[in-house]
Parts: sequence; structure tokens; C-alpha cells
Amino acid sequence: MQDIHTMLAEMHRPRLLMRAARIGAQDYRRTAHLPRLLGYGVLPRPAAALMKLIGIEAQLETERAEGDASYSLTRHVDVLIAIVGEARDLRHAQAASHVVVPLR
Repeated sequence: MQDIHTMLAEMHRPRLLMRAARIGAQDYRRTAHLPRLLGYGVLPRPAAALMKLIGIEAQLETERAEGDASYSLTRHVDVLIAIVGEARDLRHAQAASHVVVPLR
């Protein structure tokens, strides 16, 4: 199984979709956005949320590529915004956990 960062690096979507997602991710707030996408209740940690979001996005991408009448561009962009935002939060959390604080 691939790690999350590899899965995200291998995800290729139309440039316009990703540009909209990056712009939207600037205002991303997980407490406001995630419940709408994943359901209400306890929010999962960023890695678990990303795995769920990647699954949802894969289905939306299939619908888009096949020209499915039920495809929602708005939902697709919302999910991509959440993926970009969660990936950013995960990178920050991992970077913070690797910071070594010198003992005095």
C-alpha cells in the first residue's frame, strides 16, 4: 500500500480544477468543511480524513471522466479543496513533530 504523500503526488487532475482547489484551500477550515463532506460527528485526524476524501474524489473523477449526468463540479471542487487543505495540515503537523527542541 502506498503512503498518503505518494498517493497525492500521483493524483493528476485537470489544471483548472486544481487551480480552483488551491485558491479555495486558502480559506479552508476543517471544522466548517469536513462535516459537510464526511458527515457530522467527531472529525477524523488529517491522515484518516485524507484517505476518505481520496476515495470520494476518485468516485467523482470517474463520474467526470465518463460524463455521468450525476457528476457535480461543485462537489468535486469542494472535495479537492479539502484534500489540499488536509494535506497542508498534515505536512505542518509532521514538520512540527520533527522539530527538535534543545534541552537547556
